[in-house]
Amino acid sequence: MSSLLRATFITLALLTAAGCTSKPVLNPHSELPAGTQVSEEKMKQVIVNALQKREWTVQRLSPQLVQAEITVRGQYHAEIDIRYTRSSYAITYRDSRDLGYKDGKIHRNYNRWVNNLDNDIKAGLRSNGVSGEAGSAAQLFEQTGTSKQN
Repeated sequence: MSSLLRATFITLALLTAAGCTSKPVLNPHSELPAGTQVSEEKMKQVIVNALQKREWTVQRLSPQLVQAEITVRGQYHAEIDIRYTRSSYAITYRDSRDLGYKDGKIHRNYNRWVNNLDNDIKAGLRSNGVSGEAGSAAQLFEQTGTSKQN
């Protein structure tokens, strides 16, 4: 009986530890400061540059939409949509493999990849003369541990 109880506790501990890697999917949305705009072409170029820097592959470019994917270590795969205007952009989860997506939660590495991409887009906009931002979902996520979900 003692061995069975010990095995049960070990199994529960392992399941609990495995569950800790799932976090709510991060879907950052950033708006440029009021009255600030860049051309749609410049916004698209900043987004594409950030994707390339982080080794995402652009799948499709169309007006106001960039679709991209990443495969890490030949196994972990994620796909995103980035919708953009002259004054905002939003990174949205589209699909994944081997990242444990279920019920709006996903492996924390996905959120790290998206957060890094979001930071690179912001840095690219800053280097093109856009300073500051209003209403970043990434900041909301960092402060509260939750993200804006549409």
